[in-house]
Amino acid sequence: MAEQFGSNSRLIGLHRLTGGSKKGVYRLGLDGQKPVILYVWAAGENYWPPSPTVPDDPFTDASGAELFAANHAALTAAGVRVPRLLMLDRDGRYLDADIALLEDAGALRLEALMERDPAASAAPLSALGDALRRMHTTFGPNYGKLAAVAQGEASQTRRTEDIIMDRALGHLDAAAARAPRLAYAHHRIAAHLHHLRDRVAPRQEYALVHGELGPDHVLVAPSGEPVMIDIEGLTYFDVEWEHAWLQMRFGEAYPALRPVDLDPNRLELYRYAQVLSLIEGPLRIADTDFPNRRWMLDLAEWNISKALAAI
Repeated sequence: MAEQFGSNSRLIGLHRLTGGSKKGVYRLGLDGQKPVILYVWAAGENYWPPSPTVPDDPFTDASGAELFAANHAALTAAGVRVPRLLMLDRDGRYLDADIALLEDAGALRLEALMERDPAASAAPLSALGDALRRMHTTFGPNYGKLAAVAQGEASQTRRTEDIIMDRALGHLDAAAARAPRLAYAHHRIAAHLHHLRDRVAPRQEYALVHGELGPDHVLVAPSGEPVMIDIEGLTYFDVEWEHAWLQMRFGEAYPALRPVDLDPNRLELYRYAQVLSLIEGPLRIADTDFPNRRWMLDLAEWNISKALAAI
């Protein structure tokens, strides 16, 4: 703090913020100044145990300071409001971990505002829709993580829907090992996935997508503007992947985002694949010492019901 804000700056508080499962997020109180946010990428801050992955899945291992820096720059260039980056250290000067120091954009999440005062959330939702359209009309030459695309390391060897298909089948296999109802319905769920995949027409157009944007990943600054956070998963990919997630997370408020044109068949495949992901991931992390295990189990149960209802 002394290096960043002067020798008279004194740390008077440190509060761990909830929600992070791949990095530590802390609010640092400063004597006589506004608080700041500290990100810590360290093995001890990542609750996710390893799991089998699809090799070319661009959403795998979406965490780390390098991804954060590249994605922060891309969103800023696209005119999307993110917390100002004050300092990034990848050399271990302060901790045995990569860290970033950011502007504290406030504690109010869009999710809480939507629940508490739907009328007051209208303007931030509209502004968020504007930001999303800027992202979803910012195109890249290939799909993949931004750092990989910029370095020419993103190989475009397969159709994106085939990646998502393999990802979904892997999630089904892993979840069925922990959930007997899924094991019983495994063949029918797999057949449903193949049916959805067969209806998707080829396409090669990849835009910036957040990856898992919900109202809990948007802060509302004191000025009322939406501020996007948890951006390490930013990827060039099909916009339908983003909108399948947005529809699920924003619910009745989703039309206020005024989405770009979407392919309904691609959207339906991605929507079902995300349901399976939200079974496998929560069941896997519930096997660890994650502090809110019950919430994860309830999330998995909710999505098991959705997966079975579709068949």
